[in-house]
Amino acid sequence: MPPAEEVTATEPGASPIAPAAAQQAAPANGQPVATELQQVGGMKIPHDLSPIGMFLAADWVVKGVMIGLAFASLVTWTVFLVKVIEIAAADRRAKKGLSALVASRSLEDARSILEGEKGAVPVFVAAADAELAYSGDALSPEGVKERVASHLSRLEAQAGRRLTIGTGLLATIGSTAPFVGLFGTVWGIMNSFIGISNAQTTNLAVVAPGIAEALLATAIGLVAAIPAVVIYNVFARAISAHRAALADASAAVLRLVSRDLDRLPGRRLHAAAE
Repeated sequence: MPPAEEVTATEPGASPIAPAAAQQAAPANGQPVATELQQVGGMKIPHDLSPIGMFLAADWVVKGVMIGLAFASLVTWTVFLVKVIEIAAADRRAKKGLSALVASRSLEDARSILEGEKGAVPVFVAAADAELAYSGDALSPEGVKERVASHLSRLEAQAGRRLTIGTGLLATIGSTAPFVGLFGTVWGIMNSFIGISNAQTTNLAVVAPGIAEALLATAIGLVAAIPAVVIYNVFARAISAHRAALADASAAVLRLVSRDLDRLPGRRLHAAAE
């Protein structure tokens, strides 16, 4: 038997046109016939199903969803680069400051070692020095320690909050991007079903491009959401570790304050005895 001829999709009730007949119906001037779009039931079906082709052929709502998700992905990676540099620098300064505190015997030693340094630890030392200066006439060393501890705890919380700036965007993108992509998918599939109704045909060539465009929106939503969630979790653990280092530094400053306060009565008694 001779091979069956390929038949193109037509409207219900219309006679199929074989490729040979279609070639005979081609213009006689020899110019090529445009094959980028196929006419099926009054609808133009795109042949280019690459991601760029599907984006260009998508509905304006689906295009808006894709552009928004692509921008969200760009924001995610921008925040990632900025926060990686910021957290790495903060960790390095915290470790250096903690080493200086451990090697110091008094706040004066720590202040001289950390002079000119940046970060939260020098701020802790300066705050403790200021509180000691304000409490020079205090009668109770315990009250001085309590005020220094209160001040250091607020500075510690402030430094931790500063590192969390920008991570809220990652949480928002990670939680909403899949649903935004799903909205684009629902809208695209709805348009595909409307096209099926208008074309009055169930030909797969009519359904497939619109569904593919719709699913592309969901794919872009996942591409934006998954890295955002992973990066947010990584930053959450890194910021928690940095806060623990700041807590160690705060405790070290309190120990230095306690040493300085314990030395004061002995010095005064020694001066009185002379």
